Amino acid sequence: MLTKDLIYVIILYAKLRPAMNPSIPLSQFKKIGSATLKKLDRLGLKTAQDLLYHYPFRYEDWSKILTVAELKTQKTGTVKAKINLIANHRSPRKRMVITEAIIGDKTDSIKAVWFNQPFLATTLRQGTEAYFAGKIDFDETYGLELLNPSYEIVNKHEPIHTGRLVPVYPTTAALSQKQIRSLIRQALPLAQILNDWLPREIRTKYNLPALSMAIEQIHFPSSQPWLKRCLHRLKFDELFLIQIQNLLIRRELKRYQAPTIKFNLEETKKLVATLPFQLTDSQRKSAWEILQNLEQSRPMNRLLEGDVGSGKTVVAILAILNTCLTKYQVAYMAPTEILAKQHFETISKLLKKYSFKVALLTHSEKIVNGKKVVAKNFYEQIARQKIDIVIGTHALLQEGVSFAQLGLAIIDEQHRFGVEQRAQLTRESHRAQPNQQNYSPHFLSMTATPIPRSLALTLYGDLDLSIIDQMPKGRKKIATQIVQPDARAETYDFVRQQIKNGRQAFVICPLIDPSDKLGVKSVKDEYDKLKKNIFPDLKIAMLHGRLKSEEKEKIMATFLNNETNVLVSTTVVEVGIDVPNATMMLIEGAERFGLAQLYQLRGRIGRSTYQSYCFLFAENQNIKTYERLKALLTAKNGFELAEKDLELRGPGEIFGTEQSGYLEGLKIAKLTDTDIIKEAQEAATQILSGNAELRKYPLLAKKIKALEKIIHLE
Repeated sequence: MLTKDLIYVIILYAKLRPAMNPSIPLSQFKKIGSATLKKLDRLGLKTAQDLLYHYPFRYEDWSKILTVAELKTQKTGTVKAKINLIANHRSPRKRMVITEAIIGDKTDSIKAVWFNQPFLATTLRQGTEAYFAGKIDFDETYGLELLNPSYEIVNKHEPIHTGRLVPVYPTTAALSQKQIRSLIRQALPLAQILNDWLPREIRTKYNLPALSMAIEQIHFPSSQPWLKRCLHRLKFDELFLIQIQNLLIRRELKRYQAPTIKFNLEETKKLVATLPFQLTDSQRKSAWEILQNLEQSRPMNRLLEGDVGSGKTVVAILAILNTCLTKYQVAYMAPTEILAKQHFETISKLLKKYSFKVALLTHSEKIVNGKKVVAKNFYEQIARQKIDIVIGTHALLQEGVSFAQLGLAIIDEQHRFGVEQRAQLTRESHRAQPNQQNYSPHFLSMTATPIPRSLALTLYGDLDLSIIDQMPKGRKKIATQIVQPDARAETYDFVRQQIKNGRQAFVICPLIDPSDKLGVKSVKDEYDKLKKNIFPDLKIAMLHGRLKSEEKEKIMATFLNNETNVLVSTTVVEVGIDVPNATMMLIEGAERFGLAQLYQLRGRIGRSTYQSYCFLFAENQNIKTYERLKALLTAKNGFELAEKDLELRGPGEIFGTEQSGYLEGLKIAKLTDTDIIKEAQEAATQILSGNAELRKYPLLAKKIKALEKIIHLE
């Protein structure tokens, strides 16, 4: 039996048939002007397919269609009623236009009221039959009123804005929900010709509906059970692709040969004995896992996690030592020039008793064993293995850098090796080893972002995982305080006194520019306030992500050299520099950050023998905010906080806004969907069992290729 909905889809399908392509640009849709196209473009919506995959983030349940009499009793719902009377009048108090209508059916009538929508008096004319969805309010003067209801004129089609589970979409300024719904409804017939790339046996095994059905139902669900089922399918798709990619990367790497790095026990013991501190058990365990990997002939692909200041660099140095003793080169890539210089100094100092040549490569400097070298000479020394360890920024990946015997590549604060980075380093290894086209160096990635183990295994299933969850002994605990509004002046006095004693301070803000809408502290406002009103006699600098790289490097270098007293910054300092003299951090709008992110930010201080202090200022003073921030005062480590944030606020809070790209590919699934994650892992293993090339599943292979995330090590 054909429903009105299905008939509507068939009609639209026929209208769109000449185009018959989900990739048709939205400019070819009827009744879309240039202004609307610009707004859609802001949302990343350029084609019909973009619309189909623009999922709702919630639904309003207006599916229960009541009589007017029933609505008066139940207070909320949808009614199908006629407009008996409608008119506009101006409110003298608020200078707004109020539209009032009397709507009714056979059972009763009620007044509907809208604010500042005068056009409704001509859109909803007397005698028009429409659906009205909303809540009834009681006014002491006017009695029961249906306030600001959604409306939809009754026609031959099923309603899409009322009388059903109504989707609510992410949008932008001046683009209404009705516009988005109408456009998606127009594109919906094209869901029928989307390639369902998920293998049939997987759909059958896990009772998943067809892709076309899932797309249609996610936008305009016919019932809650159908919505739940189709939501499951689309979440499964996203998580399944991640698992397939991870397994393919693992399999790809198994095809390659890596150098066997022998573990030199005696020299490792000697180096550990010279350290000015004792290794933690966690460092020892992580180092042992890495050193065991290096002894294998398959490329290591490992992620080393640890809080800021937990000692990841020392663990990496133990791997570097053994690699160089086995006569292989090491490439160590850091995100900033200053951090690269700090690593260069640390590694040079700890390995000075060995004859290794250590080099620094950035866009501005090329140094070998403390001496500046011209570019040509520098690159020649790397290519002829006259340099053992090259520490640098992304300059390591530039043309001209070719390693003779690259055995180990370390990428710091990248969370994951980029496809191009790994492929490029591997290509350089092939150049050096022309007879070994399946040669690959070992890879070690390091991150200070505390990611829960469950989350890391889902995101980075292609990586082995080592975790440093202990801090070095003797490290002073950072005194952390949630500052009440009336204690702000006292806190500033304390900061001033500490700066007089030679210390420095970070001030962290959530935004770069002021925002009236959010009412959140911005770097620019805070910088002006501190410079003009609070600390006019101190040297204050401002740092944020929009500055050019050279400017950022210069500002950070000035702060590192204690030429600046206070650095006002966004979270860009999360991945940056070690400033032992910076002992204070003031975090404005602290409730805007995830707990794990706050923990990581705080880790930028407390890196010396001086006592350090972290002050949290919250714009929102409610009890819930206070209780959440209080967890920062008691947590043993960042992983504990990350687990709590994952539970309370979702994975986006773990990484923060700047790092949201790590969740690319998860538009609808959540990393708390543990049952679906388990299914996706099982399904991916089943599909790839004896079918690594996916020849049996060309649509799936095409989908994977389109995502451009698979690493091809040519």
